[in-house]
Amino acid sequence: MTSVLVVDDEDFLVDLYTEILILNGYVIAGVAHDGEEALKKFTKANPRPDIIIMDNRMPVMSGLDALKAIILLNPTQKVMFVSADVSIEADARAIGALEFMTKPFSLSNLLEKLKHLSEDGRTRPPGRDSP
Repeated sequence: MTSVLVVDDEDFLVDLYTEILILNGYVIAGVAHDGEEALKKFTKANPRPDIIIMDNRMPVMSGLDALKAIILLNPTQKVMFVSADVSIEADARAIGALEFMTKPFSLSNLLEKLKHLSEDGRTRPPGRDSP
């Protein structure tokens, strides 16, 4: 089963993602409400999550900053970045996000992209170097 770390500062979204993921056969590796907490949980996780769903605008540490730190620790980590701010998509992908979804999005689209990441053998976008 694919494990997912859910990172978002909105409790409603964390609860929604968690319920939908569990109902669709995913294992919740953990939840975090800001980038710093996500980085701490990722660092301590054993095994590490297969996929991270990462929001950007959060207190303490942004999703982009957390993504940078996580990719430095594990360049092959699969991350789906989610944000209402479409202007950061290029930055998120350049750092290492394999998928980017603009909020709001349908849950069916979320599940489709997660399935793709779960089945995809890619570990980094082709032609991209580590940060």
